[in-house]
Parts: sequence; C-alpha cells; structure tokens
Amino acid sequence: MILSIASGKGGTGKTTIAVNLALSLENNVQYLDCDVEEPNGHIFIKPQIRESKSFAVPIPEVDLQKCTFCGKCTEICEFHAILAIKDNVLVFPELCHSCAGCWLVCPEGAISTAERQTGVIETGAADGIEFVHGKLNLGEAMSPPLIREVKRHKESSKINIIDAPPGTSCPVIEAIKGSDFVLLVTEPTPFGLHDLKLAVEMLRLLKLPFGVIINRADIGDESVQDYCDAESIPVLMRINNDRKIAEAYSRGIPIVERYPEFSARFRDLHREIERRIGL
Repeated sequence: MILSIASGKGGTGKTTIAVNLALSLENNVQYLDCDVEEPNGHIFIKPQIRESKSFAVPIPEVDLQKCTFCGKCTEICEFHAILAIKDNVLVFPELCHSCAGCWLVCPEGAISTAERQTGVIETGAADGIEFVHGKLNLGEAMSPPLIREVKRHKESSKINIIDAPPGTSCPVIEAIKGSDFVLLVTEPTPFGLHDLKLAVEMLRLLKLPFGVIINRADIGDESVQDYCDAESIPVLMRINNDRKIAEAYSRGIPIVERYPEFSARFRDLHREIERRIGL
C-alpha cells in the first residue's frame, strides 16, 4: 500500500497524522518524508540514520569551441534556463528543469551535462519503521526531483506512508501520484475549508481515492463537516483540540506516546482505508 498524507494548507497536523499512523502499525512500515523543504518527521520518529547521500540534478555545460550559437537550445527551453547570444551561451542553473531538451537538440553536440547538488537523501530506521527523507538545500526553487528520489526508495512489500508537502502545487502532485489512498488533513476554520476544497479538486482531477481527517475538530464550526457531507467525502477521523497533545508535539513527542489509546484509533483508520481500497 502507498498511503499519502496531504493537506490543502500548512499547519493542519499532516505530519502528526503520518507519524502517529506509522508508529501505530506493527512493523512492515516505511515512512517517506517528501516534505523536503521542511522535513520534520524525524523529530518524532527519531530514526538511527544509516546513510546520507548527496543528490544532484543534471544541468547543461556548453563547449564554446563546438558551439555555432544557432540558438536551438534557447528555442526548446521553456524555462529560459539557457540563452544563446552572439558569441556566448549563458546557462542559469537555478531555472533548469533537467529536461535534457537542450543537449538532445544541439546539432553540434556542443552541450554535455554537469551536476548541481540540490539536497541530500537520508535513510534509517526506528522501532521497526524504515525511514527515508529528503532535505532540499536552502535557496533551491525546485523540489520535485528530490521528491522523486525519495519515492524511489519505497518498497512494494511494505506499507508506505508518504508525508506530502502542504498545498496543491507541483511538489504535492509529485509526492502523491501513484498513491493507493490519500488522507487529507484539515481543520474547521475558513482557511481550512477553502484549502480543503482546492485539495479535493486536485485529487478528483488525479482520480485518486481519498478521505478526510478533521484535526482540532471541536474548534471553529461545522462548515468542513457540512462540506464533506454535501460532497459525499468520508470523514475517517476527528481529533479534538487538546493542549496536552500540542505540548507533547512541541517537545517532539507523538500522540500515541502521550495517549496510548490513540494507537487503536489509528489502526482502525488503517483497516478502514484497506476496506475502501479492497485490500
């Protein structure tokens, strides 16, 4: 199973759900933190890191002795990452999407590839949970290549729990595509409802099955529940606002350590997801 935990907005408790679900399941679990711009699952799972590898993307490197400055590389690049001028070719590595178009189209074979490091991948384990996360370098604009690399570590024999980035943009789509089920974590506030609607629209376009968890369910109003009822979206769990849970979170302590009875609720959640996808 590939189970992704996503949210329309940040701060809804996405990592809280992902971590506690992983900790509640017995072995055979892999936690993949694809929120590579700000990974924090390790704070709660506390894995023993076994390996740390740098991650790099290919970028064009131009041999000006071979180049005729024809401009075909500039024409094919949608992202304006390479610019041929009168007697030079300018490369803007931060804009390059590593699509390979420029070095494939070059008639003189003047463009080869160099590598630009954009982050690291760390793997480890804790309490029977295999752990993988990516850490994007500060200032990097594109996270999808690193997210793809994190997902390459998923194992088909395990329950793969993907902690996705917040929002509905390219990094989220990269993280959740191919999932068997997506859990959307939201909160009963106007912002929570607004961004939940965006996330629901995204998942319906991607044709991925999903359900909702309402965190801090006893604050705000019932507008999120009413929306889910009207749209026939299953609400699979409600977690009330609890100061002790928030205090534990601020110290890196999972819910299931503070309230062991929550483990049964998360296992029930997993069984319900299995039922919905026919496992």
